[in-house]
Amino acid sequence: MARRIPGTGKPAAKRAAAKGDFRPSKEDILKYIAENPDRAGKREIAKAFSLKGDDRVWLKDILRDLQDEGLLTKERKRLSRPGGLPPVTVLEIYARDTDGGLLARPSEWDQSRFGDAPVVSLRPYRNGPAPGIGDRVLAKTFATGEDEGPAYTGRVIKVFERRAEAVLGVLRQMDDGSFRIEPVERRQSEMIIGRDDLNGAEKGDLVEVEQTSSARYGLPRGRVLQRLGSLTSEKAVSMIAIHAHEIPHIFPPDVLAEAEAVKPATMKGREDWRNLPLVTIDPADAKDHDDAVHAEPDPDEANTGGVIVTVAIADVAAYVVPGSALDREALKRGNSVYFPDRVVPMLPERISNDLCSLRQGVERPAMAVRMTFTADGRKIRHSFHRIMMKSAARLAYPQAQAAIDGATDDVTGPILDTVLRPLWDAYAILKRGRESRHPLELDLPERKILLKSDGTVDRVIVPERLDAHKLIEEFMIQANVAAAETLEAKRQALVYRVHDAPSLAKQESLREFLATLGMSLARGADLTPRQFNGILAQVEGAENQALVNEVVLRTQSQAIYSPENLGHFGLNLRRYAHFTSPIRRYADLIVHRALISSLKLGPDGITPAEEERLEEISGLISATERRAMAAERETVDRLVAAFLSEQVDQTFEARISGVTKSGLFVQLPQYGADGFIPISSLGDDYYHFDEAARALFGSNSGKGFQLADHVEVKLVEVAPLAGAMRFEMLSEPKPLPGSKRSFHKSKSGRRVRERASQPRNRRRR
Repeated sequence: MARRIPGTGKPAAKRAAAKGDFRPSKEDILKYIAENPDRAGKREIAKAFSLKGDDRVWLKDILRDLQDEGLLTKERKRLSRPGGLPPVTVLEIYARDTDGGLLARPSEWDQSRFGDAPVVSLRPYRNGPAPGIGDRVLAKTFATGEDEGPAYTGRVIKVFERRAEAVLGVLRQMDDGSFRIEPVERRQSEMIIGRDDLNGAEKGDLVEVEQTSSARYGLPRGRVLQRLGSLTSEKAVSMIAIHAHEIPHIFPPDVLAEAEAVKPATMKGREDWRNLPLVTIDPADAKDHDDAVHAEPDPDEANTGGVIVTVAIADVAAYVVPGSALDREALKRGNSVYFPDRVVPMLPERISNDLCSLRQGVERPAMAVRMTFTADGRKIRHSFHRIMMKSAARLAYPQAQAAIDGATDDVTGPILDTVLRPLWDAYAILKRGRESRHPLELDLPERKILLKSDGTVDRVIVPERLDAHKLIEEFMIQANVAAAETLEAKRQALVYRVHDAPSLAKQESLREFLATLGMSLARGADLTPRQFNGILAQVEGAENQALVNEVVLRTQSQAIYSPENLGHFGLNLRRYAHFTSPIRRYADLIVHRALISSLKLGPDGITPAEEERLEEISGLISATERRAMAAERETVDRLVAAFLSEQVDQTFEARISGVTKSGLFVQLPQYGADGFIPISSLGDDYYHFDEAARALFGSNSGKGFQLADHVEVKLVEVAPLAGAMRFEMLSEPKPLPGSKRSFHKSKSGRRVRERASQPRNRRRR
């Protein structure tokens, strides 16, 4: 009997069910869930397939089986397909299938971590102009669960402005005096540029070029559209990433005019907190200061040993009004982007560095939350206020820490006992609450590139992690939780910061990996951050500590913005929203507006139109966040590649940062940049990819290379514009625990790998 999915053949399914001879297959159920994500609860599935009585019990068992196999995940009462793409994301259309349908890939994708980007088959677009090849779209994605063909289908929500057919490259002058463009992307062809088409550009300039003609033989010709600057300037490298990722970096005139016309906020509708000694604690080189903190003992005798913590955040909503030019540009940018040599801000400096910067001794409007904690770090109440404040001191992290450690200066000395010690006392209490919450504790040191005056790499450092950093981080986390709790209690729509639990498929992959190290991971119950911390504790100080940290990190889902609350797995929090940085994140601005509306703190809150677009806005700002991360990472790669271009044939200490079927990605710890070692260059042995062990191993020797291994490599090729480096492996392969394999000869005589002796759960792909 042919099975049909509800929506296309529901009457037939009902007739079959009435006869008692129809139960949907697992494939039917998976397809239904993929195509109907908003109606994917157990009741909706049963209704769609007309299942009653014993059939509903059968359905419950089938759904549990699908979850155990890693083919479904359950979020509250809704079932969904696990996968690598967020539910709403930005895609680039690159081709058509044999039926003429559009095929797309995610706009931002880390191949070294996740392998090849998944393919999305787009459904027909019904509103406005139809998208075409080369377009970027915002789309809702649904996993197909098919072994062949596209991994996802997608429904287009919005088509972005069509990309200009321009090539980014560097103008080179040849020996014969002619000019050519060396493209930034290696897949693009060089172009010949005539002298009349230079548009003022000179050799060594970074330029945008459009192709004007193609030749049957030889290189195509082009003309310079605009000169972006000299490649020798210190900001040229980040400019490559800005243009390659289409990051808006020049504010339109109407946005700048609107920012300049803004008048400082007044006391109207605000509480006067100017005498409260709030202080800012930021990096020493920070240009804007958008958060201030204060703490004091709770005078309530019923809360002995408790503290009151206050966090004040710049009131950006007072200046950036929904629907204004400033607002439209902020949403377009989504967030500020931080490069080693510059910052591309979300808001003009008039707003971010002036009116909304909580400068010492200057009156500034703010949104503040006052939180009361018990002596064991449990929050018992909080309240939000719209205030006028005056920062008592501008402090840097090392400066504040030095004062607590006994080395005060002219600024910290007078406020040590009245301001700083109460802050540290409060942090000690909040730390108790954090420890009882058991958030995920990954050891991931953050590197920072220091540049010379000419913009080249000086060195890469790992800044010391101070208690001052942890204090501000924990205060901000608690403020974010309070914002989400308040808005949820008021039944106010908002944008959550969500971090879903690892999918069952990723859990199974982690389980297989740990088995190769002789470690076990319980099945059945949902994993918690505390269980992950237990895994990390087992390898603390061991040789494979870095490896296990890296694999646990890659097991985690990607944090995104969403109007639906899925909780924050990594922080082990039920509800969480970004509230503390509206200067640099649009999500925080939405949360501020939602608080203003729900608490009736002014007329400049969230609008009904914004509430209706929260899913679209969440998808956009999640995409701009991934875009920023990719651009920042690529800029580091280009800076380091340019710095090392004179050191070809030199040897380096490296760490394996990615393992794929085609080779190894290695990172130079000294510089924090990645390069590639093709599998074909690893030696005479025939290497196989072991997904469970995150390793490549030789079929003859059984030895190989594994994720996080420390190795010695030789630099053999550098492409500075692309930020690409190719290395040669100098270290010998090593025995791999749990990767012993046996082989037999196939009929063709080729050596074939047999299944590992250790049993593995073969889940459906």
